[in-house]
Amino acid sequence: MQTRSLRDQWGLWIVRVLVGAIFIVHGSVRMSGAIHGPAISEFSRSLAQHGWVPGLFWAWAVTLVEFLGGVCLFFGVGTRIAALAIMIEMVVAGVISNLPRGFFWTRGGVEVPLVYAVLCAVLVLTAPRRPRPARVAGTAFR
Repeated sequence: MQTRSLRDQWGLWIVRVLVGAIFIVHGSVRMSGAIHGPAISEFSRSLAQHGWVPGLFWAWAVTLVEFLGGVCLFFGVGTRIAALAIMIEMVVAGVISNLPRGFFWTRGGVEVPLVYAVLCAVLVLTAPRRPRPARVAGTAFR
């Protein structure tokens, strides 16, 4: 088994923590909106219009995948499973919701979900952990 260099470990760690933080924010907006506003009900209606019935179930499924998946990625717990769940969600959202609007993010296109899906694919394939400089001393920055 090949050991990753310290630079590789830090790079993958940054990707994992950043993607986790982004999805914590995405999921928490809907979760707090479910408690203090109409976010989940509006989202469930939107999902139902796209054929995802029952909309309320799918709204909560997406919200929990984003929030809990983000927490898992941020803390490095169940990285592959969390990244896979978010990746699947981003591919589905990108194809169903964003692709009809084109590519560019400025028009709500598929660009951003595609980037998130690719970043999650990297995490699924590499399952980065927290860098441990003591363990890889001597291999750093080669």
